Amino acid sequence: MKRRRFKQVLSLRDRLIEHAKLARQQANKLPPGKERENLLRRARQSETASHIDEWLSSPGLRAPQ
Repeated sequence: MKRRRFKQVLSLRDRLIEHAKLARQQANKLPPGKERENLLRRARQSETASHIDEWLSSPGLRAPQ
């Protein structure tokens, strides 16, 4: 079975930021409750992952040449 590979148009960081933004927008439309809290948690996780990705790809972490 062949793997299906997709070329990503946006970077991981951009996709994570977009996901966080959409999750927050959806959460703001919901009344307080478990579903809203789950969406807000996912938004925070996406933002954190975006920051980690930015940190890992920063030039300060490059191996010496």
